Amino acid sequence: MKKLLQINSVINSGSTGRIAEEIGQLAMKNGWKSYIAHGRNNRPSQSETIKIGNDWDIKWHGLQTRLFDRHGLASMKATKKLVEKIKEVQPEIIHLHNLHGYYLNIEILFHYLATANIPIVWTLHDCWPMTGHCAYFSFIGCDKWKTQCEHCPQKKGYPASYLMDRSYQNYRLKKELFTSVRKMTLVPVSNWLATIIKDSFLKGYPIKTIYNGVDTTVFSPRESDEIREKNKIKDKFVLLGVANVWDQRKGLNDFIRLSRLLKDDEMIILVGLTNQQMKNLPSNILGIRRTENVHQLAELYSLADVVCNLSVEETFGLTTIEGFACGTPGIVYNCTASPELVTPETGFVVEQGDLAGIRKAIDTVKSKGKAFYSAACRERAVKMFNKNDRYAEYIQLYEQMLLE
Repeated sequence: MKKLLQINSVINSGSTGRIAEEIGQLAMKNGWKSYIAHGRNNRPSQSETIKIGNDWDIKWHGLQTRLFDRHGLASMKATKKLVEKIKEVQPEIIHLHNLHGYYLNIEILFHYLATANIPIVWTLHDCWPMTGHCAYFSFIGCDKWKTQCEHCPQKKGYPASYLMDRSYQNYRLKKELFTSVRKMTLVPVSNWLATIIKDSFLKGYPIKTIYNGVDTTVFSPRESDEIREKNKIKDKFVLLGVANVWDQRKGLNDFIRLSRLLKDDEMIILVGLTNQQMKNLPSNILGIRRTENVHQLAELYSLADVVCNLSVEETFGLTTIEGFACGTPGIVYNCTASPELVTPETGFVVEQGDLAGIRKAIDTVKSKGKAFYSAACRERAVKMFNKNDRYAEYIQLYEQMLLE
């Protein structure tokens, strides 16, 4: 039996954790044995799980990052144990996802991968593999990653370093390590991200874009009367925003500015906020903490009249597609990958920060009614972003790489 081993920061949690889990499930249906190695969030999985390190390792890695900008360079003992486990499993394919997240030593891992002669698939969910520090750079318009990172303008952004700036050294080390593997295919999750890779030091590797997928049986139109009654919003026109972490990049400030333009019969629901963030919300924004319950998320997507993704940096935009699957149109900014997802039949693309444009889009949906868009939204999700179809592309890629 062929064996697949995936590596990600989390398991069956958040977007990347769910993607790795669902790829593993499909691999098993196709006769593979599936392993997922992860650093955090011990959630149930149908794959055989490999825990990398422990809570102390993550805290120590965090300290190394905060003081010395050594993200990806701690967790030495934990990564050596992972390498020994990989040798024991002897997978036919190793599939990398997010290697950042305070749990993995990239030097130890890639020194092994460079000599292991195992085909590597690396799904890039953000831009961290191509920079000396940050995971995103579009928001500040930084192009240093194309040639040589140094004097990082986002040193205090994730993964934050408050003392040293090692962006110059980190960039050179990543370039050396990440170009050392002989047989590797890079999988960006959008065409926009593919263009970024082609301008980076990773451009020499084969690139195959595979969009993220959603479970269209879970994310599907649902009755929402009960949840509307519970939250006393029965007759409200609802704008929904969902994020794992809400910050300036994800558009939290724009949602607050937008709330001032809403009418009395309109409101915003934001999912994924911290307790502190919820304390400071305007009265017409309902804040909900982060949830791992996909059925609850599907109810919220179905409840909404529009899903707004006001993020200025998206390598894909899963929340937009989850909304489509539940029959809800979307509004996105015209930047990074978001415009790839939306058609005139399924929503609106507006210029970044154009609140008047968002207001106009809201009025259009209100005048036509959500039902005018629902069938096209559902159809696009099922045809273009069904997880079984998208993740089958990974199985095909594995088989293809084994034949080369």
